[in-house]
Amino acid sequence: MLRRVAESVVLLWGWKRLVLAATAGGVSVLALPPVGFPPVLLGTFPILVWLVDGTGRGTAAGWLGGTRRAFAVGWCFGFGYFLAGLWWLGEAFLVQPDVFAWLLPIGVAGLPAFLALYTGLGVALAHALWSRGPWRVAALAFGLGLSEYLRGTLFTGFPWNAFGYALAAQDVMMQAASLVGVHALTVLVVFIAAALAVLLDPPAPAGRGRIAVPTIAAALVLGQLAYGAVRLAGATAATVDGVALRIVQPNLTQRERQGGTDHAAIIDRYLRLSTSPMPPISGVPRPTHVIWPESALPFTIEAGQGLFPRLARLLAPGAVLIAGIQRLDEGRTGKVFNSLYVFDHEARVLDRYDKVHLVPFGEYLPFPEIATAIGLEPLTRVLAFVAGTRRAPIATPGAPPFVPLICYEIIFPGHVTGDGHRPGWLINVSDDSWFGDTLGPRQHLHQARVRAVEEGLPVIRATTTGISAVIDGYGRVQAALGLGREGVLDAPLPVALPPTPASRAGLLPLIWALVTTLAVAVLARRSLRREVH
Repeated sequence: MLRRVAESVVLLWGWKRLVLAATAGGVSVLALPPVGFPPVLLGTFPILVWLVDGTGRGTAAGWLGGTRRAFAVGWCFGFGYFLAGLWWLGEAFLVQPDVFAWLLPIGVAGLPAFLALYTGLGVALAHALWSRGPWRVAALAFGLGLSEYLRGTLFTGFPWNAFGYALAAQDVMMQAASLVGVHALTVLVVFIAAALAVLLDPPAPAGRGRIAVPTIAAALVLGQLAYGAVRLAGATAATVDGVALRIVQPNLTQRERQGGTDHAAIIDRYLRLSTSPMPPISGVPRPTHVIWPESALPFTIEAGQGLFPRLARLLAPGAVLIAGIQRLDEGRTGKVFNSLYVFDHEARVLDRYDKVHLVPFGEYLPFPEIATAIGLEPLTRVLAFVAGTRRAPIATPGAPPFVPLICYEIIFPGHVTGDGHRPGWLINVSDDSWFGDTLGPRQHLHQARVRAVEEGLPVIRATTTGISAVIDGYGRVQAALGLGREGVLDAPLPVALPPTPASRAGLLPLIWALVTTLAVAVLARRSLRREVH
């Protein structure tokens, strides 16, 4: 029965093939938060294997035609995946619908269409290495593993919802990221999920690999779970002495911030939450480190000088305020930095960080001259941010140095600890209120948790409307404030773990995974040629 299903997928042609590819890609998103059900990939990736099987090979002309068909299948799979996983970005266009609503279709469908080019290229590359035997799944793991890495790095990169996050859906599974990182997990998850297709291959051409491939996939999963269980069994809940964190979540929506809400009322909300009573934490009666989210105040720091005396009254002696506040770029009229400030208890600025990795089309517009020429002039007026030049640990009184990460800077594997010595913790301030109660904030939290596991560092998240959280070096959420809640999160600071193998190895696990799958795919093709001749 199942083999007949596989054969019918292989024989699909035309638009039916492309629709099935897009559907399989869309369903694959169920492997990610908030559903977090990785077994769904055991159905969707075998479909992708069978669709590539059906693209055909033969003469040079046929090979080129097959590669084009494989690209189309991969593009449709990727488009379905990214459309289902990123539709929530359209919420941002509805904050000011009179200005940006007309861009909604471009924002919702345009980015998935672009990102799907990487998936299409990955499947086309896999097709170039394809063979009829069971080891062809290694070709798919290589092609998609490489294309997903390129998606996360080229043109400033956008690694959101990399396939590898499906292998980090739960606490136990997540620990594998401390060994190899999410890039290498992407290669592994494609191999593991696609291996099920091999069981439905006809016995004759498959040979012994028909059993070996699924066995290796099963062993990888069991090894991952065993490693995660052992690592968590030895996990501690140690915290840094003398540090009492207070994360402020004001629950201010973008419509409130931009709809004429009294600035004084916004400031009062922050001050009221920051000074509310706190139960003693590690023997400390008052917060030592108060953290506000990204762009906490609806004006620049230059316009808020009158606020400083009030800031001084909210902190105990020796305490600090860490807050996201925009500042003007004196050299360019109207341009601003998305910054994070550290104030002492007398409201003096101790340090500052300017966001380095700006969001394309969110904080700056690539090629603004072209954008203006094609009618995107409103965006060129609104997106007026300037990038900072360096990210490094910031020394903080009473606590280990931390590295600041503003908004989506947390999603880049291997690029979160900055220059210089290893920090003791990461602070991720964000304003996810642009996206409402959708998948976006939940996916953002999940990726922050995986960064904590990769680096072995606690991550402290402060967001405007949620999800604010304290995450330890094992990726476990120690405390959280959900979406749409106003309040504070009072918690100790988890200690940093020793550097993980993934943090020390950098790209080596990914390179190893890519070289291994490439070698297997090439050997399988050579073996096929020998059989033919």
